[in-house]
Amino acid sequence: MIISLIAVLGLNNEIGKGDELLCHLPSDLKHFKAITSGHTVIMGRKTFESLPKGPLPNRRNIVVSRNTQLKIKDVEVYPSLDYALLKSINELEVFIVGGAQIYAQALPFADKLYITRIQASFPEADVFFPKIDRNNWTEIDREPFPADDKNPYPFTFLEYEKR
Repeated sequence: MIISLIAVLGLNNEIGKGDELLCHLPSDLKHFKAITSGHTVIMGRKTFESLPKGPLPNRRNIVVSRNTQLKIKDVEVYPSLDYALLKSINELEVFIVGGAQIYAQALPFADKLYITRIQASFPEADVFFPKIDRNNWTEIDREPFPADDKNPYPFTFLEYEKR
């Protein structure tokens, strides 16, 4: 099983403010959908609750929550990231999609990173992605995009593999 983290980061590893994304980038949402469709996505409860339409379609949705009584229609709920990964052991690739605590737990044993790096800082952010030690990762793909009428900031799709 390949364990992949996928996230949108500002220049200072910002990922959000409260339960909101840093900004709306339609091109990134399309990219996220293309990469994760047909796969398992694992997220924390707060990340799940921030989804505007509930479970992500065409994906197996897993929520990690310490609340053992939590039941969500069309979603598997497990008490830990380890248990969620154990329940996904037969998958080819699983995607960790947030939030900060789940990213921090998963980063040490992740195999791949799919990062959308926004070329802007967000001083109002209060949620951050863990520090990426560049000595542990090899960049294998990079695709820059300028800002346009739909995407307010320039950004770059980056893909890394663990060394």
